[in-house]
Amino acid sequence: MKIRKQQVSIVIPIYNEEGVVGQIYAQIRAVVDSLPHQFKFYYVDDGSDDNTVKEVEALAKKDRRIVLLKLSRNFGHQAALTAGLDIADGEVIISMDGDGQHPPEMIPQMVELVQSGYDIVQTQRMDDVQPFSFKKWTSSLFYKIINKISGTHIMPGAADYRALSRVALNALKSMPEYHRFLRGMVAWLGFSTIILPYQPVDRISGVSKYSISKMINLAINAVFSFSLVPLYIGLSVGGVFLLLAFLEMIYVLSFWVTGNTSTMAPGWSSLMFVLLIIGGTLMVLLGFIGIYVGLIFQEAKRRPVYIIRDEKNGK
Repeated sequence: MKIRKQQVSIVIPIYNEEGVVGQIYAQIRAVVDSLPHQFKFYYVDDGSDDNTVKEVEALAKKDRRIVLLKLSRNFGHQAALTAGLDIADGEVIISMDGDGQHPPEMIPQMVELVQSGYDIVQTQRMDDVQPFSFKKWTSSLFYKIINKISGTHIMPGAADYRALSRVALNALKSMPEYHRFLRGMVAWLGFSTIILPYQPVDRISGVSKYSISKMINLAINAVFSFSLVPLYIGLSVGGVFLLLAFLEMIYVLSFWVTGNTSTMAPGWSSLMFVLLIIGGTLMVLLGFIGIYVGLIFQEAKRRPVYIIRDEKNGK
């Protein structure tokens, strides 16, 4: 296939990646500099408090293709990635993490697949050979649940390492929601997609910035943004309790009809048991409703997903 020269934007959100950004930059350049395309690198600093920004600024002084966006604070990975995607101006837009786990060697194939007509080139992490871990187990469980309750199928192991055509990116940018789960949003678009599997490699240094609380928050955003099943669960449970209440009423009335009211047990313990079940269920259901209302409240405020404090172009 003849390679057509295109403008390619590479978006890399970074947070406290001191000592890593330079190595990742060198790896990416080793791949892309031999390609007949015009590349531009968008580094989005998500409020780093180490020397990450200084290292990127040093790289930008040597490579005018680098654009550095500095957010005003730590808004989170999805917000930082959104900031880079919003400003990227290429015909092909590639997003990848800045920790070295996304192999740059896949970039030529990703660009070629977009040129061949695919709007989305989605990578899939194949970690079957990786040892069992809590994160691996919870990730597998999450994808099983979200694909069961959501009308949008999200590929298990889908990563934020993907290539988008300009058409697909413009469609993604038209989705203004505050709570963002980009893997689901990209899948929801429905454009022509191809999956590229890859084996993740170890981080060059440091640790993952996705803590347990951040992973839980991302999962909650995904579930409540792409499904109304929690509310349907509440409706179903409520219907079951109404049925049980109706059966209990018939049971009690049977004693009055037969005149055996003297044989009715006081039933204090069973009554308390039922009250506790109903009370606990109601609290859970109110919690579900509260989350939806909270998400609606935050969307209604129309606050920006991120705020850019500074933008610097390489010179």
